[in-house]
Amino acid sequence: MINVMTESPNPAGPVRVGIFPPTGLLDGGPEPARAYLARVEAAGLDHVCCADHVSFAGTGFDGLIQAAALAMVNPVLPVYCAVYQLPLRHPVPVARQLADIGQLAPGRFTFAVGIGGEDRHEVSICGVDPATRGRRMDECLAVLRQLLAGAPVTFHGEFFGLDEAVIAPAPTTPVPIVVGGRSDAAIRRAGRLGDGWLGIWNSPRRFAAAVQLAAQEAARAGRAGFPARHGMQVWCGLAESREQARTCLAPAMEAFYGLPFERFERY
Repeated sequence: MINVMTESPNPAGPVRVGIFPPTGLLDGGPEPARAYLARVEAAGLDHVCCADHVSFAGTGFDGLIQAAALAMVNPVLPVYCAVYQLPLRHPVPVARQLADIGQLAPGRFTFAVGIGGEDRHEVSICGVDPATRGRRMDECLAVLRQLLAGAPVTFHGEFFGLDEAVIAPAPTTPVPIVVGGRSDAAIRRAGRLGDGWLGIWNSPRRFAAAVQLAAQEAARAGRAGFPARHGMQVWCGLAESREQARTCLAPAMEAFYGLPFERFERY
């Protein structure tokens, strides 16, 4: 999968392209991973990505542990975690992990979050009602942003209650927090609480509309600036012809999602 992101509200501004490594890259130890990431760097790609699942159809990989490992295996490439299932976790230990990664790899980590959705069982076994994920996400993001500033945080909401919580030291370089999701609710959440929006399964027209909606929501929330670190994730099959590329891509997507490739082909 390819990750494409911008760092400017100007459509002609910088565009960065990253790649998700093969599943299980880290299983063979540091040397194969080091060699692969060196190839990514030499190819001119801008960052490497990792995903996150607690138990997606029974399997998973912790996004923040993977991000830390990738950042340590290659001391140059930025790492983009997308998307981390934030509503399944408590924001205080997540803030601790983010602060530590921010110290280990200052300026090289982007944190994208989402509420999940493909496997509701993954949500419920974490003790979370799937119907509350959006509200939990809002609280998590509000708490995270305050904690990562390094000051004491007191917060009492629907799901989380904190008194004088401190995560120190705060990252010397702020960790960008990007909100992923296809719905208007996710895009508005990015406008209120994120540094950008991350889309998937969207047309170019929908992407442009989402960027505008995020900016409108940021203005409505009274933010001084508006989110500009927008991105898209795109499954890609590369070959000499469309048919060969489809042959590369379709089995991988069907195995991952457990759905026929025709459900995704128009994207």
